[in-house]
Amino acid sequence: VQLVETGGGLVQAGGSLRLSCVASGDVFGVNEMEWYRQAPGKQRERVATIERGGNTNYLRSVEGRFIISRDNAKNTVYLQMNSLKTEDTAVYYCHADVVNSANYEYEYWGQGTQVTVSS
Repeated sequence: VQLVETGGGLVQAGGSLRLSCVASGDVFGVNEMEWYRQAPGKQRERVATIERGGNTNYLRSVEGRFIISRDNAKNTVYLQMNSLKTEDTAVYYCHADVVNSANYEYEYWGQGTQVTVSS
């Protein structure tokens, strides 16, 4: 199983970016999907969570600016990031609880995608 993130880049403060993460390989289904981020010199923090049924949870500092969503048919999770601030600069990682064809659940991480917000 692989998680592949796309959509990072350089954007000015106040701008928007949309991240995508696709789970591929032996994927029977995906339960909880999350976005984390890690800025230089800081610990990795959870940004947003979405359950299979659609319930969401956000880091307080991104609430109202970021939107997490998913397409279960495509095993994909998205993170729409609006009103970006310089403090949002970080490497963003996708994390997912994947159920394989043997009905075992394992957790996986993506390779990370850089988001840089300039002032």
